Amino acid sequence: MTRILRSAHWVLIGAALVVMAFHLAVYVVYANNLIHFPFDYDQGEGFELYDTILMSRGQSPYRDVEPYPFYSSNYPPVFHVMAIPFAWAFGPQYWYGRLLGFLGTLVTAAAIAYAVYRDGVRRTGRGRAVIALLAGLAFLASNITYRQGPLLRQHMTMAMFETLAVVLLTRAEHLAFNRRRRLMTAAGFAMLLLAGYTKQLAAYTAVAVFVWLFLRNPRRALTWGVVFGAAGAAVFAGLYVVTDGEWWRQAIVANVNSTFWPQVEGLFRLWFALHGFLIVPAAILIVYEIYFDRISLYAVWFVITAALGGFSSGTWGGGDSYFATSVAALCILSGILFSRWLSGDLKLPLNYVSRVLNVFRPFAPVVTASALIVVPLLYVGYGRAVLKMPTTGPVFSELAEWWDIEPNALNGFYDSAGRIAGGYSDIGHLVTAQDLENAERIAAIVRESELPVLSEEAGFSFRAGRDVVSNPTQLLNVWLRGQYDGTELIRMIHRQQFGAIILRAQFYPVPVLQAIDHTYRTTEVIPMNGFEYIIKRPVAELGVSRPVVK
Repeated sequence: MTRILRSAHWVLIGAALVVMAFHLAVYVVYANNLIHFPFDYDQGEGFELYDTILMSRGQSPYRDVEPYPFYSSNYPPVFHVMAIPFAWAFGPQYWYGRLLGFLGTLVTAAAIAYAVYRDGVRRTGRGRAVIALLAGLAFLASNITYRQGPLLRQHMTMAMFETLAVVLLTRAEHLAFNRRRRLMTAAGFAMLLLAGYTKQLAAYTAVAVFVWLFLRNPRRALTWGVVFGAAGAAVFAGLYVVTDGEWWRQAIVANVNSTFWPQVEGLFRLWFALHGFLIVPAAILIVYEIYFDRISLYAVWFVITAALGGFSSGTWGGGDSYFATSVAALCILSGILFSRWLSGDLKLPLNYVSRVLNVFRPFAPVVTASALIVVPLLYVGYGRAVLKMPTTGPVFSELAEWWDIEPNALNGFYDSAGRIAGGYSDIGHLVTAQDLENAERIAAIVRESELPVLSEEAGFSFRAGRDVVSNPTQLLNVWLRGQYDGTELIRMIHRQQFGAIILRAQFYPVPVLQAIDHTYRTTEVIPMNGFEYIIKRPVAELGVSRPVVK
């Protein structure tokens, strides 16, 4: 019977590995497709690239948005600093920012696998390499990782630094009190600092770390808190001084946004629907730690980042990416539970709970043996839950027909998440040759204009070799906080000093949109990447009588 069970176990493990390898292949195809696309795919990527370009020239991206070119960034600088050598070598290109994001997810997956494997080595002297591998691949298979990873955005790089920080601090906790432990702890806090200055959302991981550290040793929590706080404050003060206070206004004040609670509820449901096969085992391990073991940093990290990140996902500018850190945590926790379960390492020390559970002790061998079947089946089930793939092109069209999968997203793409929740944006599909052709048409409009062009995406300006003018989402951020007047931009619009205006999502502040509607008219609508790009021209150029501006 044992031989049959073990044979079935390895057959199912092989199936789980095949499923995860398929997800990895789809992810690589998607990343390769985006890396070769020289325009914005997700709204705002071009402005991230412009931040890098400005920094590579020794200029600050944190600026007063009132004067021309009405531009500022609202994100910390680490991700953009990482890309500076590429900017020096290649100029404003999307591929290297996307490549950095993609490689960052691979590092995160490797850190997850290490955490799972190392837990087994620490407890039993033997790690389970296959479970560790599956745990790392599960992170890459997540719809959230897949969609965000190859973008020219800083979120997944933040998650990488967060994961490295937590894994290093956990590893340090299990070392003897010596110089090596102190160095590893310092390295963990350095990763945490880098995460915070990659994206502000890393504050939730910092909260988790210090809550856990306080539970373990209040004195150490205070000591390291002072050191970490001093380092973070020094960087903050330096940025404040160098930018004449714009760092505070653009990156901190402008990011305090209201919450849309139906979006929070919808995204929590989506998060569980996609990751439930791993969330439940992660929760079981947390309950086990509460009653029979010490509470790990991984457990505290998961609970706090899932709760705070989830609630923040409903803010303006939020979305499913705010669950990315919790996905890394649940992959570690579920992997550790599976590894311990397979090793028979879920002991029940004598306490009031184990006394109640003693009645089930005769079934312990059966429970341990069941792991041989249940664990790989959970990974296979998870692989089905997060299924996403193109339904056209070589191999994928045949697989879609064989599996009877119909596209439910843009450009013939299938996504198991569907579109059931607000905040889950229309990305994940592949771009086409037609998308590229249409993008070049829009870039030609910018190139041919003798006047500056106001565009909601920077890619067209980069392609045309023209100035990047404005960052609409940031203008909206500061306007919503009462920090933006917009007089100069509105005056230029009324004077028709832009040769064209290119809109996609119409994220500009309301007064700016009103000014555009007053003095510009739509002349063309060009589809690209599933969205309609509205080209507006000055009414004077079109021979339309100029409205009276009061």
